Amino acid sequence: MIPLYKPYMPENLPEVNTILHSGALAYGKWGRKFEQSLKDFIGCKEDVLVVNSFTATIQVVLSTLGIKSGDEIIASPQSCLASTQPLATFGAKVVWADVDPSRGTLCPDSIESKITPRTKIIFHNHHCSYPGYIDEINTIGKRHGIVVIDDCIEAFGSKYKNRILGNLNTDITIFSFQTVRLPNTIDGGGMIFKERSLYEKAVRARDLGVDRATFRDTLGEINPKSDVPMHGYGVTLNEVSSYIGYCQMQDLPGLFLKQQQNATRWQEELTKKQLPIKPLNTKDIEPSYWVFGTLCENKIKVLTYFRDKSYAASGVHLPNTFYSVFGPHVTLPGMQAFYSKFLALPCGWWVDKTN
Repeated sequence: MIPLYKPYMPENLPEVNTILHSGALAYGKWGRKFEQSLKDFIGCKEDVLVVNSFTATIQVVLSTLGIKSGDEIIASPQSCLASTQPLATFGAKVVWADVDPSRGTLCPDSIESKITPRTKIIFHNHHCSYPGYIDEINTIGKRHGIVVIDDCIEAFGSKYKNRILGNLNTDITIFSFQTVRLPNTIDGGGMIFKERSLYEKAVRARDLGVDRATFRDTLGEINPKSDVPMHGYGVTLNEVSSYIGYCQMQDLPGLFLKQQQNATRWQEELTKKQLPIKPLNTKDIEPSYWVFGTLCENKIKVLTYFRDKSYAASGVHLPNTFYSVFGPHVTLPGMQAFYSKFLALPCGWWVDKTN
């Protein structure tokens, strides 16, 4: 069976053994090199901040924004649970907006209808690497004074109107570097802040709230004059993981090219077979094709067809409204229409679509 997801790892990682025996395992040289390589790839002016998990990414962002219990966050139910569960555990109230049934991403009109005086964040998930309506949703955020977060958990390298996500006008962009993402650091995450003051606050939030420039005195002792004025986490990315991420960045252009080529071949093959299935709407976007997204009239029948052909087709995510942790089940028409038809096909760098 050709898998839907597969972890990538470079064949050669010559510095791993050196790092392991260097005595410098915590965030340092390789962490900074990985962050710079991410910034260079994305092409953004802002610095990228990395941490040791995607959950930690969300925790640092919410702490940086000062989110409190009872604050409302508008989010898409058609998301990975790894995106939405941290919002709930932080104490925020997750408010579901509906999705566009042709793409599976947040519907701008639905967002407008969910805004209240308690709304602090619009959490804009880019479903399965397919970017949503970024300009429209950013405009809503600016009009209402609400922070917009681009949730690129599956969408590193995806483009919106010819620009890579993270190099747009969104307030905050977050990424996952978990095992089945590109790049992966075995586990990890990253964030970009448009506002420099938020970045500087997040630097401290990821490192126990301390200011490393003043934390130790000239003798190397903890400095009693260096205050810790904020809550923080011990979630910096270790040097081995940072080095793995840095090495993967060198391979990304070739890996993404393979995925785009696989997507083109899927489009051609589906046209030839005349199956009751069609690709997702890609107007204004260029997915990185973490998966190849389709809509089909008989989801189970088509899923079975592809699995019989040894392709691990899947619906990927269950709408998060099914989980009682978020409160009573909510039915949204766009979500239901999309979920009933969405089927993902393997499209990753490991898929050989040449025959």
